[in-house]
Amino acid sequence: MPPTDREATATADIADADTPWLSDAEQCAWRTYLDASKLLMHQLEKDLQPFGLTNNDYEILVNLSESADKRLRMSDLATATLQSKSRLSHQITRMENAGLVRRENCESDRRGLYAVLTEDGGEMMQKVAPHHVASVRRHFIDMMMPEELIRLSAVLKPVTEDLRGKRGRI
Repeated sequence: MPPTDREATATADIADADTPWLSDAEQCAWRTYLDASKLLMHQLEKDLQPFGLTNNDYEILVNLSESADKRLRMSDLATATLQSKSRLSHQITRMENAGLVRRENCESDRRGLYAVLTEDGGEMMQKVAPHHVASVRRHFIDMMMPEELIRLSAVLKPVTEDLRGKRGRI
């Protein structure tokens, strides 16, 4: 039986009374962080477009280029890029079609697959990385003083560590 109007109102009042709403300062900090994050990622993506890459493409290329033998198990790459295995598989298919990566079987586990950076993918990284770093510098790093960057890292580190710890339990 659905709640009556009086019961619904009472439930809403209890939820409001028990909800630790954000203060004006907390709301400002939260919304500023959201706006900055979205705008920065949008700008970085826009700056990758001339190369035919997305932020996800670039992140995958970075992870592969920094890994031993320029390869990672698909499951490890999914974890590193915070993507579902299914979404990553579709992403890798698109990147395979562009010649940037290839899949290889894992000899130690017949069910496992590696994503491997191709020569063309490595060349793309060498071409794009300087432009990407310049974009990050222009739109993020150069907007702050060195001590602000250190403080920002210190402030965000506990958030990152907490969420990475919870990711394994999701």
